[in-house]
Amino acid sequence: MDKPTTKKFWPCVEYYLELCLAKGQSSDTVRNKRGGIKKFVLWCHEQSLTSIEDVNLDLMDDYAAYLNSYRKMLDNEPLSAAQKRNLLTYVKTFIKYMYIKGMLIENSLADIELPSKGQQIPKALYSVEEIEAILEQPLLFGVKGLRDRAILEIFFATGIRRGELVKLNIDDIDFTGKMVRVHGKGNKERLVPISQRGCEWLAFYIGKIRPMFAFISSGKALFLANNGKRYIPGKLSDMASQYVKLAGFDRTGACHLFRHNTATTMLDNGADLRHIQEILGHASILTTQLYTHVSRKKLSEVYEATHPSAEGGSGLF
Repeated sequence: MDKPTTKKFWPCVEYYLELCLAKGQSSDTVRNKRGGIKKFVLWCHEQSLTSIEDVNLDLMDDYAAYLNSYRKMLDNEPLSAAQKRNLLTYVKTFIKYMYIKGMLIENSLADIELPSKGQQIPKALYSVEEIEAILEQPLLFGVKGLRDRAILEIFFATGIRRGELVKLNIDDIDFTGKMVRVHGKGNKERLVPISQRGCEWLAFYIGKIRPMFAFISSGKALFLANNGKRYIPGKLSDMASQYVKLAGFDRTGACHLFRHNTATTMLDNGADLRHIQEILGHASILTTQLYTHVSRKKLSEVYEATHPSAEGGSGLF
């Protein structure tokens, strides 16, 4: 790919994003980077700054102050610590690559201090009963509903990410061994167990439902959208959110909340943290450990068995 002949922001950004794709970064990751850097570039234009050479530590201090005062349009809430850190990191990495590729004579943000992102605990968890209520909703919508039920069943049975689910091919399913080959982040593959119920839904979908959506260009893609092509992550989220609302729940992150349920339910039932790490595809055990903070069943059992206030009576009489 050709380097830009200008140091104006957007040609350099497009070049950088092409580099990210060439390195095998996922479309979701590159999309997030595009949105984050675009936010920064638009802010720079408001300051009458148009070149990557204008970016330095003092400018980033001003941008960090802007992010601290920023309020989201939907709910007028401030950005979370993690969101602010991510937005600054997008710019830091962009400038670093412009330096590496010879577009800048120095990496002006090499010494930037990023704010702590804190520790985010998964929230708005579903119980198993709530998951089952959601899984019932697609059955009201005919053939498309049966396809959607199979998709949600796989989310529930495996705990995989939406970006991983859309990459699944038919031959990634091992019905005999009850395993799914998952194409995870960083081009890392892993094998994830799947339940007998999940296998039955997949077999039904592949044999009876998928042929109704497939055409010659569908290839080996497992889950097909209405147009016969592989699902894209955003449309998958829209579909899952629809059934969450139909079940009477008002929560965001529909696809990911199935993943949260997988982790916490397995922890509650005595699974080892390392096994959960392997199933979820976390590079670090520290990410998996976040779920220990929301494993409510175990926490309540330990509390009831050991805390003096729980062991005694009410103290009223």
